[in-house]
Order: sequence, then structure tokens, then C-alpha cells
Amino acid sequence: MELQNHPNIKEQETVNKELIAISKRTGIPLVATADSHYLRKDDAEAQDILMLINTGAKNSDEERLTLKHDDFSLKSAEEMAELFKDVPEALTNTQVIAEACNLELVLGKNLLPKFPLPEGKTADAYLRELCYEGLKEKPQYTDSGDAVKRLEYELDVILQTGFAAYFLIVQDFVNWAKQNRIVVGPGRGSAAGSIAAYLLKITNVDPIRYKLLFERFLNPERVSLPDIDLDFADTRRDEVIEYVAQKYGRDRVAQIITFGTMASRAVIRDVGRALEYEYGYCDRAAKLIPFGSSLEEALEQVDEFKALYEEDEKAKRLIDLGKKLEGVARHASTHACGVVIAAEPLDTRVPLQHPTQNDEAIVTQYEMHSVEDIGLLKMDFLGLKNLSIIEETLKRIYAIRGKNIDIDTIPLNDPKVYKLLQAGDTTGVFQLESGGMRRYLKELKPTEFEDIIAMVALYRPGPMELIPDYIARKHGEKEIRYLHPKLEPILRNTYGIAVYQEQILQIARELAGFSYGEADILRKAIGKKIKTLLEEQKVKFVERAVAAGTSKKIAESVFDFIEPFASYGFNRSHAACYATIAYQTAWLKANYPLEYMSALLTSERNDVERIAFLIEETRKMGIEVLPPDVNESFAFFSAVPAKNQIRFGLLAIKNVGEGIVASIIQERKADGPYLAIQNFVTRVATKDLNKKSMESMVKAGVFDQFGERNQLLKNMERLLTVARENQKTKANGQKGLFDSQPAEQNHSSLVLEATEPAKESELLLWEKELLGLYVTSHPLKAIKNILESRALAIRSLQEAVQEIQNTRYKFQFSRQRERLRIGGIISSVKRIITKSGKPMLFVALEDLTDRIEVVVFPSVIERYPTALQENKMVFVTGRLDSRDGEKKFLAEEVEEIVAS
Repeated sequence: MELQNHPNIKEQETVNKELIAISKRTGIPLVATADSHYLRKDDAEAQDILMLINTGAKNSDEERLTLKHDDFSLKSAEEMAELFKDVPEALTNTQVIAEACNLELVLGKNLLPKFPLPEGKTADAYLRELCYEGLKEKPQYTDSGDAVKRLEYELDVILQTGFAAYFLIVQDFVNWAKQNRIVVGPGRGSAAGSIAAYLLKITNVDPIRYKLLFERFLNPERVSLPDIDLDFADTRRDEVIEYVAQKYGRDRVAQIITFGTMASRAVIRDVGRALEYEYGYCDRAAKLIPFGSSLEEALEQVDEFKALYEEDEKAKRLIDLGKKLEGVARHASTHACGVVIAAEPLDTRVPLQHPTQNDEAIVTQYEMHSVEDIGLLKMDFLGLKNLSIIEETLKRIYAIRGKNIDIDTIPLNDPKVYKLLQAGDTTGVFQLESGGMRRYLKELKPTEFEDIIAMVALYRPGPMELIPDYIARKHGEKEIRYLHPKLEPILRNTYGIAVYQEQILQIARELAGFSYGEADILRKAIGKKIKTLLEEQKVKFVERAVAAGTSKKIAESVFDFIEPFASYGFNRSHAACYATIAYQTAWLKANYPLEYMSALLTSERNDVERIAFLIEETRKMGIEVLPPDVNESFAFFSAVPAKNQIRFGLLAIKNVGEGIVASIIQERKADGPYLAIQNFVTRVATKDLNKKSMESMVKAGVFDQFGERNQLLKNMERLLTVARENQKTKANGQKGLFDSQPAEQNHSSLVLEATEPAKESELLLWEKELLGLYVTSHPLKAIKNILESRALAIRSLQEAVQEIQNTRYKFQFSRQRERLRIGGIISSVKRIITKSGKPMLFVALEDLTDRIEVVVFPSVIERYPTALQENKMVFVTGRLDSRDGEKKFLAEEVEEIVAS
């Protein structure tokens, strides 16, 4: 029986006396334990603050959950001896239990699950057999000695490292997914550098054609399992995990836990909230901390933060508590993609639990790095929305055109694709969609797949500054020079610029005779910028290069050349894989725009702002986007090929649920299109067809072909009466009100009362209310020319600010540096009262390109009290604020636009 000793808990002493008495009567041994929640006694307040943060309670609440009433730190042996000096046998029994426990965690040993092999075959032999079968299916490798040589080399390394079963496990579930028409990505990370992975169909990028290095993925000097990360269509990723669970056993497959920890800025705000400090005070303190810096680093580097700590006792307490809680796990959740697969039941190797709010799923209690350390196979099953868009587009192409397209075999030299890229028409194209990327594509004018690979690698912080140089060299506007002749074949594809990690490895190998394993150590040393290791590697590189016949001066120059590139160089294998998805999405957009854009809209259906933007882009492509229609719409966005139109889905309408949508579509499929509004209400028999859902559908334009919206609303009760009567008679097995009449007549038997048609402004407000955006038109279209001439498009705000800051262009809309004017319609207004008792507004402003939150301070409200109202059109002059990663516009002046 367990004994604890907490002197300040009165009930503890009473319970202990009774437990000791029971032990004496029954002979049941006693065991001494201590309830420990933190390490040291002086951590008690930090623990209490953590409980306040996690429970959301107030520090001043005397009834809240707390551990302040006693010491719950980790006790030393001497403290335990003192606490249980009257029952020493309890301590003895604790030691007996401790000595009986024998937990051994063997680290660094791979515990791969057993792959079911054909009888009489080893994993190595079966892997070889599958690879050579794959080789026969690749026409480019017919009579290719290079491919066989490369494969034999890779198989030899895989045999040495003992990873054959790993490849077999991965190829099995990848090929299962493909056989079940789940779109699988062409690969990600360095795995695409393996021809074995390519022949097993794990990856879909030819490593020989694109000069990808196997050694960046796996080499004889590597003992840990290499990562084979995989992308699946995000809507079907769970099916693949379920297949793996069925194959290896549900008790051997689980997802992995991840812990959310408190970073420096967040911990200051959270601790301040727990202490009931003013929000503004904590927010100002938090904003003094540079992004990515710890509290200790901020105290060392930021004078203002240091002064606050030293001169303000309130701040000192806040920051001291923050330092104790910084990095502490605040909550646990399920890792977005990590899955562990074991050779035996997982509970023999790792503790398990149910994730929060899900009693069915199982997750490990070890996070991903610890799972790998104990040798379990950790796989990343990533869900990629773009693959779901590809899958959905292929389904639509088949349904509409009867074409069954294999996206993995499309030609990579389609002129339509390069025309699209050269025009920067890349909205919805994977990796190539941002404004900056579109601008660079227009300048680059890509002509081959290699250009896409390079742009995927270059368009990131660090190498982005090399893009203009890359473009100039491609177009012959800048001379290409090489420090050494051996660099030319390595850097030729990138016009003399080192872009990829693999190029660094090749340079080290060719000039200094490094093995690929040694070259990878060099790459990591440069990337991590460890000064001593870096200097050591430089000496080694120069000495080896000189020994191989290169002058010391040239060797040092080459090292100085590769050093900055290596620190942010990109994995070429990964760039090639993601360039493939970029090309595939561009190919679908260029060749099947109707199917692709309808699939893209469907994938973004829960993001109203994104939908509004995509609709505008779709219309620019010459495709009309129309409101939902009772005879053409399905649940989600659908293509109307004969008319080159896309229809909104019925589920997009507010107050219209899945039940009625399913009934409408099912009845239409069974008995053909609806002929009139009364024909509709007599045929769709469902309890979900009520006044609210009918009014919403009418206002959204679902029945526009049957009558004017206001007229249908005016006659709503009459229509619903007909609907109820028909539902009742059908339920009783009788004929409906109009059933005896021919179909061509029964749709016109009900005469609707005439009424005044709704105004366009009213129609647009209904659309905005029920669909979340304007569809048939936009209130701003009438003043489009005024907006374009007097204001900056919201969509291009960020780029305009960057241009001003770089002083590259003179921006015509700025009155002074970084002061901008935007214009649009106010879609919503949120009002708060500041601590000074004055109102402050958060206004959602949208134009024809995008929307943004405008912050309006009290002084501005006082000057423009009537302009800041919902549905008013205004110009706003002010500044863009991008702090904390969120774009906001700070208003300084407001001018109401009065449409003539």
C-alpha cells in the first residue's frame, strides 16, 4: 500500500495512520512515494502559473485548482528518509521495487517490422528481383549499362546497411495506394536520388536524367535509417494508414505525439495573463523580443528589454517566471504526419495513450525523435492538398471527357505549360503562385523543366537574392565564369551558380577527392556554421584539393565560393520532386482549365476570401462562375463543359444542409431536370425543405430560371403549402396534387402573385449573406476605373511596400515613404472600447482583388464618424503593418466614395 507524506495536507496524516494499521493487520507491505510535479522547491510558483495558463483560471480565484498548499518538488534520498523515519520498512520496500525493475532501452538499433516475403526468398533477394522488374518497365533504360551499374551500386549499399526490408515496406503501401487510385506525390526529400526507389515506384523522378545523387540520401557511412517521406492526396491519406495498420497489426501501428511548447513571446503574454497583468503591458514587453530569440538572448541583445528587466520589479517577476516556463510543454497533440510501424506490439517498446478528444485513435507518448532513437520505424505520411486537387481534376476529366489520364506520364515539354509560366499565370499552381514568384517567372521565361527545378530551389530566404543573377545568365546578359574547369559540368545547368546541396557534394568530391560521406559532413558543417568544425573542414578541403593538383589560391577561392551557398543550398532531389507537382498542376490548368479550376475551387470551399480571389482569376481565364442552380449544381463546385461555366455547389449556401442537397441531386438524377418551381416542391420530399432553406436557396439564385427572386420569396408560403401537401399525400401512399397531370403541364399549374423585382444591390447583398461573397456582380465594378486610378490594389500591398523600401520604383500612390492609399467596400465592422474608454474599430475592407483588416484608432474615428459603416465604399490612406506575420492596414485618413 502506498504512503505519501505531505505535512500541509491534514487528511494525509489521517489516511497514513489507517494505512499503517491495515498493513499491520493484514501483512500487506507499505511503499513510500512522493507526488512530484516539479524539480526544485523554488519552481513551485512557476508550476502554479503553468496550471493557471492551462486551466484558464484567475490567480485571484481562491477556489481554483492549485498545488501551492504543499511542497511537490522531487525529494532527495535524505528528505525521504526524514519524512518516513517512523516507517522505515516503507522506504525499504520502495527500494525493493526499484531493484526489481529492469528497463533497458537499446538506442541506435533499427527494429524494422517483418515484411512478408515470398517463400524461400530473403529481403535482399526479393528487393533485387523487384528492382530488375521495374528496370524492364522503364524504356529509357533499355540496354543502359549506366542504369544497371547505378542499381547494383545502390543495392550493394542497401545490403551493407541492412535496409532492404525498409524499401520493401515502403514500396508495398505506396503501390497499394496507386493501385487504389490514390494520388501519390513523385517523392520528397533526398529519396528521389535513389534509382532503386524509382524502379520500385516509391518515387517518380528519374535520378539519372536529372543527375540526382544517391549519396545525399544514403551512403555506406550512414548507419541511421534514411527518411523516405511521402505525400498523399490529403483527402485519402488516412486510407493508406489504415492499410498499413491492417497489414502489420493495429497494435503495431500508431501515430506520434507532439508537444506544443511556449516560445519566448508567447510565454511572456501567457504568464502576464496568469498574473492578471494588463494586456498592453505584456504585449509591449513581448514585442521587444526579436523573433526566434530566447528570453536570455533578448536580455543580452536588446537594451530596452534589459532595462525593463532591471528597472521594473513587475517586469522582472514576469520575465523570471517566463524563463522557467520557456520551452515547457503546454499541450500534447497528434503529429500532423508521423506514423510509427513496429515489429511487435507497440506497448512493449513505447508508452501509448489516446489523444485528446479521441478515444479511438492511439498515439505514442514518445515524440518523433525519441521514437527513432529507440529504433522504431517512423514514417511521414503527409497529406498534400494539391495532390487531392490533381486527383479530383482527373476524376472530372474522366467524367466529362471520358479520358483516363496518367498524370505520371504526361510530357514535360508541353508548350502550353511554358506559355502559362512565362505569362506568370500561375494562380493555383503548386509552389509557383506567390506574387514574387510570378514576377520572376515573367522575367525568367522558363523554357524547360530544369528552370522550374531551379526556381523551386531559389525562391526561399537566402538564395532569393541570386534569382536576378540566374535570370541574367540564362538570357546571356551576364557572362558565366568558372573558378576551375572541373566546376563547369557541375554548375552548367544552373549557369555557374551553386544552387543545390548536391552540387556542393560534387565539388568537394571532384576537386578534393572527398567521399560523398565526407562531403556531406562538409555540407552540414557549413550549414550549421560551427566555427571550429568549419575551419577544420576548410583546411581539409584545401589540403586535399592541392594534393589533387589544384593551386592553393584556387582551392581557397573555391571554398570561399561554395561556403555561402552551402549554408542555404537546397536539396535538388526535393526540388525536382516538387517541380514535378508544380508542372503537373500547371499542365492540368493549361490543358483542362475548366476541370482544374472547378476542382481548385472545391478544395478551397471553406475559405471565402480565397474563393473570391479564385473566382476573379477564373473569370480572367474566360470561364464564367455562376451562382448555384437547381439543375446544374451538385454539392460542390462543378463544371458545365458545354457552356464553359463553373457552378457554385448547393452546400455553399448558408442554411442549406447535406440532407436536402442529397435529396435534390438524387431526385434530379432519377427523374430528370426540374421544370418549374412548383415541379421542384412537389418532387423533393424531405423534412429539410422548410422556409429557411427555401428562402436561402431563392436568395442565392438557385431558382433564377423559374422566376424572379423577389416574386418567389413573396409566394413562399403558397409554395411550401404545396410542398407539405404533396409530402403528406405521398407518405399516405396517395397521388400528389399535380401527379395526375402530364409532366409538361404540372409545372405551370400554380400561378404566382406578381411583385416588384429586387434591385441589383439587394441581390448582391443576398449573395454576400448566403454565399459569403458577391457572385453575379460586385458593388465596386461601377467604380473600378476610379479605384485603379486613385488607389493601390489590396492584393499588391506587400509588394508595393517592398518596392518603396528598396527604392527601386517611385510609387505613384504614396504621398510619402510607405504611406499608401487603398479603396474598397466595408464588409464588416468590429467595435471595441479601449482602456481609455474610447471606441476603436477593426474594419474588413475588400476591393476587387483581395481583402484586408483595417485598424481604425479613436482619433481617426472622431474625424470620420459616418464613413466607417458596413457596405460603404471608402478610400483609406495609411500604412501597412506586417508585424507578427499578419497584414493589417493602419488607417490615418478616410474618404467616403459616393457613386454617381
